[in-house]
Amino acid sequence: MKHQKIFREITKDLKKVEKELTSFLLVEEPILSQTCVYSLQAGGKRMRPGFILLAGKFFEYEFEKLLPVAMAIELIHMATLVHDDVVDASLTRRGRPTVAVTWGNTVSIATGDFLMAKSLELISKIDNPEVSKMLANVSVEMCQGEIQQIKCSYDVKQDFKQYYYRIRRKTALLIGLSCKLGAMVSNASKRNVWIIGTYGYCLGIAFQIVDDILDITADPKVLGKPVGGDIRQGIMTLPMISAIKNLENPERLKEILSQEEKSDQEVAEAIELIKISGGIEESRMMVSRYIKKSIKYLDELPEVPTKNALYELANFVGERSY
Repeated sequence: MKHQKIFREITKDLKKVEKELTSFLLVEEPILSQTCVYSLQAGGKRMRPGFILLAGKFFEYEFEKLLPVAMAIELIHMATLVHDDVVDASLTRRGRPTVAVTWGNTVSIATGDFLMAKSLELISKIDNPEVSKMLANVSVEMCQGEIQQIKCSYDVKQDFKQYYYRIRRKTALLIGLSCKLGAMVSNASKRNVWIIGTYGYCLGIAFQIVDDILDITADPKVLGKPVGGDIRQGIMTLPMISAIKNLENPERLKEILSQEEKSDQEVAEAIELIKISGGIEESRMMVSRYIKKSIKYLDELPEVPTKNALYELANFVGERSY
C-alpha cells in the first residue's frame, strides 16, 4: 500500500512498535489478551505512531525515547475505536467482525477501558510531565467530541462550524499531537514543535473529511464495512451538510437523515441525493484546502530527507480511496 512506501524510512522501527504493543497487551486474563491482540491485528495503518517517528526524524531522533509515546498514542486510538464500535453498533471494522460482535458489548467496553488504562501505564513512565499533560488533555477533548456526536445525532440543522469542532476533537487533535510529541521528545525548538503540530492538525481535519466522503463513495469491499454507516447512525458529516445547503429542495434528504430507522433503499436514496447535490465535490475542495495548509506549514521545517515523506503523506491523505 502507498502509505507503507511513505513510511519506508521508519519501517523497521514501526515493526518494533508493533512487536512491543503485542507483547505489552499479553496479560494473564486470556479474554483481554485475545480481544486486545485481535484489535491490534485488525490491519490499521499505524498512522499515528508513524507521525510520531517521522516528526522525530527532523530533530534528535532516539527511538527508545519515542517508543512509549508511540505506543501510548496507538493504544488511545485503539481504545476509542473499540468504544466507537459499541456506540455505533458497528458490525465490521476493516473487513472483520468488531470486538463487540465477536465477544459482546460488555467485553468490548472492558477492552476499550483496558486499552486506555494500559496507555496510562505507559504515560506514567514517560519522564516528561508536559507530554503526560498533553496526552491527558487530548484524551479529554476526544471524549467530549464523542459525546458531542451522540448529542447531535439525527440533527439535520447542524452547520459546518459544529461539524468542524466535532472532528477537531475526535480526529485532528490526536494526529496533531502525534506530530507535536514526536518533535518535542526529539528536542525540537518550541517554534518547530508548533509548526509540525499544526501540520498534523490540518492533515487530521483533511483525514476525517476524506473518511466521511468515503463512507458515501467507497467500494464496501475496499472500505471494509458497508457504505452509508454515518447516514444510518444519524452522524451529520460535511457531505450531508453541504447537500442540504445546496439542494433546491432538501426536505426529502432531511427526512431520511433525521429518521432513526432507515431501510437500505432509503440509505441508497440519501447517498444519491448527496451525490447529485455537489456535496461530495464541495467536501473534496475543503480537503484540498486543508492539505494545502498542512504543506504550507511543512515548508518552514528543516530540509531533511524525511520532509519528502511528510509531503507524500499529505498528498496520500488527500488522494486516498480507502
